[in-house]
Amino acid sequence: MTTDLDIKYGLAGVLADESAISKVMEKTNALTYRGYAVQELCRHCSFEEVAYLLLGGELPSTEELAAFKTKERGYREIGETLVSLIRGCRVDAHPMDTLRTSVSFLGVQDGATGDTSLAADHEKAIKLLARIPTIVAADYRFRNGLELVAPRPDLGFAENFFHMCFGEVPEPEVVKCFDISLILYAEHSFNASTFASRVVTSTLSDIYSAVVSGICALKGSLHGGANEAVMHMMLEVGEPSLAHDWVHAALASKRKIMGFGHRVYRNGDSRVPTMTAAFHAMAEHKGGKKWVEMAAAIERTMREEKDIHPNLDFPTGPAYYLMGFDIPMFTPVFVMSRVAGWAAHVMEQAKNNKLIRPLSAYVGPEQRSVAPIGSR
Repeated sequence: MTTDLDIKYGLAGVLADESAISKVMEKTNALTYRGYAVQELCRHCSFEEVAYLLLGGELPSTEELAAFKTKERGYREIGETLVSLIRGCRVDAHPMDTLRTSVSFLGVQDGATGDTSLAADHEKAIKLLARIPTIVAADYRFRNGLELVAPRPDLGFAENFFHMCFGEVPEPEVVKCFDISLILYAEHSFNASTFASRVVTSTLSDIYSAVVSGICALKGSLHGGANEAVMHMMLEVGEPSLAHDWVHAALASKRKIMGFGHRVYRNGDSRVPTMTAAFHAMAEHKGGKKWVEMAAAIERTMREEKDIHPNLDFPTGPAYYLMGFDIPMFTPVFVMSRVAGWAAHVMEQAKNNKLIRPLSAYVGPEQRSVAPIGSR
């Protein structure tokens, strides 16, 4: 059965709702959060300020930021029960699976999960922002046979995560690169994981369920998992001098080159120059010349052969690798940032909710009768 309906596969180009959270401005090709270009936010703001902006609609004053930081830092502990759950997860399970289960458990622990008021969801958003890094770091430590490192309330968001993972805070250039990556990953309109979160919210479910659905969507290699795939690709290439021929061979065999192309951007991902500059600055302090040269060679070959630009995952993958994170951690780190955007969308969806329930064009058999089992 065929249909002549105008089906938008993948919902490409479909306007599903209004949003005041983010937009790619066509004239400037710039991603904006609440009207602010992310490049400017990276230059002038910390990730905490950007999270405040996404959740509340405006950048914070000095007093508002101090109060926000105090609250977030007070929520970082996750409790012994959840620690035991993380410790008991299989070490060969993907960290996104452990994170998904842990966030679901946070919903079980929260006695106010059923309260979906705006004030309650805003408070839960800060709790999730604070506790997800602790979960990711605890999982990293246990997988590597190490003991838990407790969060420190005297450290900023990015610094504290390094402390919980490695027991120390690295050079400022490394922390800055990481903070910039968090800002750039924090929000991107109706992407797959955000839309999944809004669909769940539209059923009048709770914010924990919505965030779990976002994690499930982000795990896929065509979405958040792409930064992991980029680094696996670079490790396979091996050396910068081999990059040109490797890309040619991969293209000849119809292999997808990870970290390139984006459905939204027509003239290249506007986040890439900012992240690339941060990656290069950080790489100088971490002995990362090899990865910088390899990335440049791959990008140059892709531009020559396919005229395709890199997306944010391309410079972020090797940046995270140089920071010392295990490759399977890359997508959970993405979650640490994107939860701010997801939560903003959960609250926006709830304000003017309509159940999201699209139609499909049926292409199966026409109605038919069930034959008795002996005559089939």
